[in-house]
Amino acid sequence: MDTATNPLDGTRIAYRAFGARPVDADPRDPAHAPVVLVHGTALSQAIWRGFGWVRGLSPTRPVITLDLRGHGRSGVPHEPAAYAMDLMVADVVAVLDAVGASGVHHVGYSLGARVGFSLAAAHPDRLLSTSSLGGSPRSGVGVFDRVFFPGCIEALETGGMPGFLEAWERHSGHPVDAATRGAFLADDARALAAYMRESERDAGVPDAVVAGSAVPLLLVAGTRDPERLRAAHHVKALRPDAPLVELDGATHADTPRHPDALPAVTAFLDAL
Repeated sequence: MDTATNPLDGTRIAYRAFGARPVDADPRDPAHAPVVLVHGTALSQAIWRGFGWVRGLSPTRPVITLDLRGHGRSGVPHEPAAYAMDLMVADVVAVLDAVGASGVHHVGYSLGARVGFSLAAAHPDRLLSTSSLGGSPRSGVGVFDRVFFPGCIEALETGGMPGFLEAWERHSGHPVDAATRGAFLADDARALAAYMRESERDAGVPDAVVAGSAVPLLLVAGTRDPERLRAAHHVKALRPDAPLVELDGATHADTPRHPDALPAVTAFLDAL
């Protein structure tokens, strides 16, 4: 595991690079440029190995995975302001600079996709494409209550991660699976709560900026993920050039592991 340092606030960002080709080989050639994979809320870069993305992409392209701040092995500031989107975008840029990647394909799931929309707005010169898996250009008030359960941020702040998991199971009516439980217990509850607080305040990327972007875009959402499917159709209306792939039967949690997700992204990249 390597680390990069965000020059704006000194937060350490953990990352790994995979693949036989060097990351900086043919940096502006879409066929050989690196793919950077960015995970969702409360997860880590480990999902991309667990769901087969590193194995599927790395034989032909360099692959970079990273832990966003507050997640995995990266720094875990406890102040909500430390999770401003411009800082999270700068985390990704710091990793790209550390590995010498001038142009990349960005693939983000959920939070990672939202970072991708902001990265495309702030640094379009660093992107050859971006793929949004269950993502949206903005978060919004109450989004985590809808994803997890009402009062989830307060549960993190008062009961820590065990209290959060207990309340989630009580609300859902079934146990949290072992893999998800392990991923959440590895997180810092105060950092995750701080990120959620700031995320709900973030205005996101305005529609006009999304519509005006020239960065090639792929939209992927599950048919059983209504909020993100609506968001994908909204972005599709702004960007008619962007392919939209609907994953049959997939919930939000299913999206990165759905059997059609990786092939959809691979086909999109191969067509560029």
